[in-house]
Order: sequence, then structure tokens, then C-alpha cells
Amino acid sequence: MSELRLHETELFTKDGQRIHLAYEEVGDILEIVFDDVEATCAVELTDNIVLRFHREQGRAAGLTILDFSILTSPTELGVRSFALTGLDDLPEELRETVARIITTPPVNQFLKVTTFYASPADRVPLTYVENPSELVMVA
Repeated sequence: MSELRLHETELFTKDGQRIHLAYEEVGDILEIVFDDVEATCAVELTDNIVLRFHREQGRAAGLTILDFSILTSPTELGVRSFALTGLDDLPEELRETVARIITTPPVNQFLKVTTFYASPADRVPLTYVENPSELVMVA
């Protein structure tokens, strides 16, 4: 049986909100918890990224990032980007809430969102994971 290797640290946003980071090395999972927000809903943004949030308040409670070291490792052409496929089947109101949450602090410290335009009418929202400098040495 493999041994649990957990690395934990805390960050603070500019407005003083505490963010708890827990990286489990063997499973390659990063858990990000935004203090003072209770999750009432969760959305799988990609196969590897789950957003937990308080739906009524529209505030992020946390992120779970699977295969963290793979998602944050660069390619020969730059960062690895992933389609935000989890937005596709959400009702419009929920999709707007999730889009606002992932493009504003504190989530946008960890997830960067962009859009690929396959044609003027066909757009694909993408994300990539920003590796927090506090975890660069362990992940």
C-alpha cells in the first residue's frame, strides 16, 4: 500500500480571504479550499477539474484538480489547455454563474480562461491551470 504524501500551505487574497492548498503527491491531486464559503453545488468543468461553489451566493468554495502535475506541465508550444466541456449542458443561468466564478478572484488565480474561435460563430471556451508558486517545488 502506498504512503500518503500530503503537502499543505495557505495563501491569502488581497482582501484577506484565506486559501488552503493541499497537494497529494501519490494521487497527483490538488485540493484548493476558499475559506468561509460552503459548497451547495459542484460542476465538473473538465474531466480533471471540479468547481465547488455556493450557488445562491455565486461564490467559489473550492477546486479539485486531478492529474495536477500533468495539467501544469508545459508542452513544446506552451501551456496545456483544456475545453471547458462541463459548461455545455448547464442551464443558461447556471452557466453564467459558473463563467463569472471562474473568471474572477479567487478562482482566476488558479484557472485561466480563454476562448478558441474555430469560426466567427463557433467558439470553444478553454482553461489552463496556473501552478501556484507555493507548490512549484512539490508538484
